[in-house]
Amino acid sequence: MTSLTHKIRVLLIEDNRLLREGIESLLEAHSDLRVISALGTNESIASKLQSFKPNVVLLDLGLRSQNSLELVKSTKAKHPATKMIVMDLIPTQSDVLEYVRAGVSGFIVKDATIEDFLKTIRSVARGAQVLPSALTGSLFSQIIDHAVNGSQESSDKLMESVRMTRRERQVIELISSGMTNKEIAQKLHLSTYTIKSHVHNILEKLTLHTRVQIANYAHNSVGFLAAADSVSLIEE
Repeated sequence: MTSLTHKIRVLLIEDNRLLREGIESLLEAHSDLRVISALGTNESIASKLQSFKPNVVLLDLGLRSQNSLELVKSTKAKHPATKMIVMDLIPTQSDVLEYVRAGVSGFIVKDATIEDFLKTIRSVARGAQVLPSALTGSLFSQIIDHAVNGSQESSDKLMESVRMTRRERQVIELISSGMTNKEIAQKLHLSTYTIKSHVHNILEKLTLHTRVQIANYAHNSVGFLAAADSVSLIEE
């Protein structure tokens, strides 16, 4: 049997009482896990963190009466060694990026299997970073790596490459090959006006000003090169 000193100490923050009690019962059934406190949002979370010093905090991303992101930031500022895992039905990519920047190490979608749920807690407790399974190995995982190891500016630009439509990526590639708007329009069987509109959108998304900058971005951005070979998250 796992001794108390070697148990993973979990603090659960979930404002749905039924779900909170269900998660608590699930975790307590495993000898290496110990729920030291299970809280709604009407309780003093800060004092519980200070008193119990958990290894892992399980946090509902959509708390009704408290900003979960701000709670992550304040917790990591005061207890940097505490690992944070957020739970949500389907976290958006922007949510994942924001929470990683704030210090979150893991994500659990609420329809995850019990095996995945437990594996995430144990992996994060050991120091791993766990993305939602649907994003593992995707281009978005590169964005997370940039957020953790690179600059915010680089991860923001890489995020925009994911938000590019398939058509916008085609236009970027053709601009980088030296084609004019008219030539691109002929190649893609579109009007020149449509291509100009795509170029305008690309410049806005990448916070660039000229076609030359777009070409440089396509040639130099590892994120775009990877995105060009992957399926666009927005088809058109």
